[in-house]
Amino acid sequence: MPRETYDIEIAGIKRQLPLFEIKPGLRIAILNILGDTELVQACARELGKILKDREFDVLVTAEAKSIPLIHALSVETNKPYIVLRKTYKPYMGAALTAETLSITTGQPQLLVLDEKDHDLMKGRKVLLVDEPTAALDHERSYSIIRLLRRVTDDFKVATVMVTHDTEFVPLTDSVATMRDGKLTPMLTTV
Repeated sequence: MPRETYDIEIAGIKRQLPLFEIKPGLRIAILNILGDTELVQACARELGKILKDREFDVLVTAEAKSIPLIHALSVETNKPYIVLRKTYKPYMGAALTAETLSITTGQPQLLVLDEKDHDLMKGRKVLLVDEPTAALDHERSYSIIRLLRRVTDDFKVATVMVTHDTEFVPLTDSVATMRDGKLTPMLTTV
């Protein structure tokens, strides 16, 4: 029997996303951009248009799956990018580390900001490209949010978090929403 799909259109590109049951009664549509050059390039172009009037210095992602998009967006915006790693290696030097819970296993995992990237973040306006709490339970979501807050506070940077979960609005300084591909003006929450 063929797997059910969910139809989407992003940046003018249509895809059928396979549906997977992640727990009884909860199915999610999976968008895997790895290897989907057409979609990655189209998304980067559209995000570049949205970001052209926003001030930021560096792009950051915490997940390997978003590396193609952050790379394409880096090219589009002419801004550098950083990837938070999941394991520490000796060549990372005095890395900043934070423990969170793995999205897939529920087990503790490390996220590591390489020493070479500290200066790229310190005192900079940072744009985080990810949806860090998608399909996570409450505990894991807050674990990720605490990590983002630590990076934001330790490096005195602004962080933009993309999420569909309005539960985190009280933890933000300001909020913008996107509906039907249009970004709304920023609203201050503090």
